[in-house]
Amino acid sequence: MAINYDRLFHMMIDKKITNAQLKDRAGVSANIITRLKRNEYVSMESIEKICKTLNCGVDDILEFEHICEK
Repeated sequence: MAINYDRLFHMMIDKKITNAQLKDRAGVSANIITRLKRNEYVSMESIEKICKTLNCGVDDILEFEHICEK
């Protein structure tokens, strides 16, 4: 299973929040923003900070993708 953060970036566009603004407001590192852009693992602590900053739930910013093997 893979994680996809497209919902987060769509929400940021809707709210007119830049990556730098999210980093500063949520108190996360630039590395976390990079990991989000690459759909890589991010700790639940960081996800919680982002959700509090954006006043949303986890399911509003990420989704799990099922990878089918052939």
